[in-house]
Amino acid sequence: MGDGGMPGRVRRPGGRLRQERVLAYAFLLPAAFVVAGLIGYPLMRVGDISLRIGRVMNFARIGLQPLGFGNYAAVASDPAFWHSVVVSVAYVGITIGVAFAIGLGTALLLNRRMPGRRVLRTLLLVPWAVPGVVASIIFLWMLDGSFGVVNAGLRGLGIQGPPWYVDRNTALFAVTLPAIWKAYPLITLIVLAALQSIPSELYEAVRIDGASPWREFRHVTWPGVRGAATLAVMVSALAVFRDVDIIFTTTRGGPSRLTETVSLFVYNEGFQYFRMGPAAAAGLLMVLAALIGSLIALRVIRHESL
Repeated sequence: MGDGGMPGRVRRPGGRLRQERVLAYAFLLPAAFVVAGLIGYPLMRVGDISLRIGRVMNFARIGLQPLGFGNYAAVASDPAFWHSVVVSVAYVGITIGVAFAIGLGTALLLNRRMPGRRVLRTLLLVPWAVPGVVASIIFLWMLDGSFGVVNAGLRGLGIQGPPWYVDRNTALFAVTLPAIWKAYPLITLIVLAALQSIPSELYEAVRIDGASPWREFRHVTWPGVRGAATLAVMVSALAVFRDVDIIFTTTRGGPSRLTETVSLFVYNEGFQYFRMGPAAAAGLLMVLAALIGSLIALRVIRHESL
């Protein structure tokens, strides 16, 4: 009988594991309800507003407007919206491309043994912690066409610097600078954490084989940080894509809407022109684009981790 009871006891760990999962979900359920309320209800409200046709000055009377898909048709046929999409792609691409290059280089540098490395890691967090408005004001002063330190340095070299935020040729580049300054620390921290998880034995093996620094990076370092780098790019790109404070503080979308991203387009439509319906429709399209980008990035990360 004792032996006959053993099979039943062997199956118990599976039931215990199931109970632990149920308990874990039970603990997570209250937080899930709170998050769903904080995200789901606002999205429902925005979805309802996006279907309300007509321009209303009184926000409380939006719910009285007729329902329809006219706002989506208006946004889809608005050249200003598609121009803001192009600007957003350029803004995110330039910012994340440069920030990733700086972040990867900084992570490789801080991964080496050097004096003051802990202090440098702490100072690295300063740009990331600075609010976007403050960072924008700093760069506004630095890039001022008359008394900015950048143009003063250029004049010392005999070069006449442009009015960075007003010139059509430099405005988009100028607004990316504070965004780059704020974005690269997070990329550095994520990549640095991945670098420190790579076993040192792998580096010793390739060095014994006489591999060059480039081959060492290509065959050991990059495969070890590729998943973390993809995650860093995804998180940073989403943050930059929804960013509105930097551009609003510096150029407000000018000159001639050359720096108006989708985020700023939504803000202007809703709070400058009081077209809440098109603003909500454009905002939902923006959320959908971010969701699709996140799903693609998560699939890439999952593929890299296999």
